[in-house]
Amino acid sequence: MLHDETVPTELIDRLEHVKIRETVWIKMSDGCELAAKIWIPASASAVPAVLEYIPYRRRDNKAARDHQIHAYFAAQGYASVRVDMRGSGDSGGALHDEYLPQEMEDGLAILKWIAAQPWCNGRIGLFGLSWGGFNALQLASFAPPEVGAVITVCSSDDRYADDVHYMGGCLLTDNLSWASNMFAFNSCPPDPKVVGARWRDMWLDRLDNSGLWLDTWLRHPHRDDYWKQGSVCENYQAIKVPVMAVSGWRDGYTNPVFRLMEHLDVPRRAIVGAWGHKYPHQGGPGPAINFLNECVCWWDRWLKDVPNGIENEPRLRAWMMEPSSPLNAHSPGRWVAEPEWPSSRIHERCWSFDVGALVDDRESRVNSALSIQSPLSVGLFAGKWCSYAEETDLPWDQRQEDGGALLFDTEPLSEDIEILGAPVVELEISADQPVAQAAVRLCEVAPNDRAARVSFAILNLCHRKSHEQPRPLIPGEKYSVSLTLNHIAQRFPKGHRIRLAISSSYWPLAWPSPRPARLTIYTERSSLILPVRAPRTQDLELRDLGSPQMAPAPAASLLAPAFREWMVHQNLGSNKVELRVINNEPRIRLQDHGLELGREVQEVYSYQNNDYATIRGFVEQVRHFKRDNWDIRTLTRTTMTSTEECFQIRATLDAFEGDARIFARSWDESIPRKLV
Repeated sequence: MLHDETVPTELIDRLEHVKIRETVWIKMSDGCELAAKIWIPASASAVPAVLEYIPYRRRDNKAARDHQIHAYFAAQGYASVRVDMRGSGDSGGALHDEYLPQEMEDGLAILKWIAAQPWCNGRIGLFGLSWGGFNALQLASFAPPEVGAVITVCSSDDRYADDVHYMGGCLLTDNLSWASNMFAFNSCPPDPKVVGARWRDMWLDRLDNSGLWLDTWLRHPHRDDYWKQGSVCENYQAIKVPVMAVSGWRDGYTNPVFRLMEHLDVPRRAIVGAWGHKYPHQGGPGPAINFLNECVCWWDRWLKDVPNGIENEPRLRAWMMEPSSPLNAHSPGRWVAEPEWPSSRIHERCWSFDVGALVDDRESRVNSALSIQSPLSVGLFAGKWCSYAEETDLPWDQRQEDGGALLFDTEPLSEDIEILGAPVVELEISADQPVAQAAVRLCEVAPNDRAARVSFAILNLCHRKSHEQPRPLIPGEKYSVSLTLNHIAQRFPKGHRIRLAISSSYWPLAWPSPRPARLTIYTERSSLILPVRAPRTQDLELRDLGSPQMAPAPAASLLAPAFREWMVHQNLGSNKVELRVINNEPRIRLQDHGLELGREVQEVYSYQNNDYATIRGFVEQVRHFKRDNWDIRTLTRTTMTSTEECFQIRATLDAFEGDARIFARSWDESIPRKLV
């Protein structure tokens, strides 16, 4: 968060003339009203508009972040519009799931409404982080005439292959975590100061009708029509407007950036930094950039027709990562660029497997059969699939994981090797169970043996040919499978080693297979393929992306600080193992309207005696809202377990007004596993 003295004087002058419309109602065709906040520049003439359309509560939860972004855009000559989705914030209705047709119908209606306003000249840009980045692409795929450009940050073109739910056909525990987060968000009330006396009826409607999204997501374990809805990869050509796609290497959404650059047929640009799941002007570990200025350049070119040459920027800007500690507040490295993507400058380099070694592919291949049945502890130090709090949830020294994996190391490198793109692991493999998973980790190993994870992939081996029609394995039969790891830019220095680690589980990042499986790797037909990129002298001349600038955040009083912990605990007496995550947001009071808010989150992932029948995930969230005598609290709890045949969910939702519980509901669901 920037203080006033760090904001350039010119920007402060412009911000003083921005007009803010705190709550504007946009009526949908069915009569439902959506709440919007609008920042309008001082210009008396009609201007282009930009829209962010998300369910994260514009008036409280995202009030500071929203103002920093939207006021900045308004100061640069854009009407900046932030809309709470149906069923969120102060908007009417209930929110039933992500990216439903209703969301698209409402979004298209919002665009028409904006274009018809006297302060808008009819040209609109779409942008957003995560959910807002998803639906920006999705709305653009309908080719609405009002939309002239898109900026999508930390989002996906493929809701099954690259989202919080599944990876390689394996169930991510982020699926439970994210479902629980939306379970809590959907329990939050509208603000009586905005909606008046009807707030309680609106709140009860949300509590009763939003549903348990985790149940829905578990009932779609394969890439069916449910996931194809909203996946713009089904038809890239439907997007007709320029797209800037952005992500960070610590985020879960890097791969879609590269697919968008490859498959879209419009002016396009990509930036991938060292960040987690945040806008790049706020993201860590650093370096953060002046991202909002990059956005304005994009808007200026495609919404105002300013000939600023942004279309001549390299197709891809990426931060080339250097070896570092997980605790580094700044990620060492440098910016590199490729004029086009895929790049003809990147070539494949292949290493084959030996016993415990990676050897140059030109050497004779070794025919060995190496097997592994990993303990459930492999993955406790993996961090989250998608990093939200970079100070706690990044992968730790991988030596903590390596004891339960097959390891293959190169000799100390005789020269630096830099990669940019998606590593690939080709395996000839067999398993002793009909359902099994393989996890592969690419690591950089320093001379002192510290091992840092560079990239990874997991694959449900039943999905070896298809995510739409998986097939069980025949125990003992050999299969040729390919695992494409997450895209990455990384330098492996001379004297360091490259390590590939293979395990049969990766808990709690991914839910394990129904039973412990033993994998056998046949080295003769297995290999690691890296996308090697030679350094480019032109990288030294790249335009500086600057230091972050944004509007100052609205005034707020800190009532209680944030508290975050990431703890691994093993009870040697009971042999119970837990990963416990605490992620409590600061409790604050917003000065402009006096609302107090806070959020406490606890997640626990556990097992006992390495017994798959004891695997358990638990998430609890408490949300607080208070102003004067209005005192609201919601409590959501979700517990997920499994048997060999099914997943089991037990969930409760309790809502309190003062000390009185005014709503309670529970769920007890069993969902078939279907080869997961």
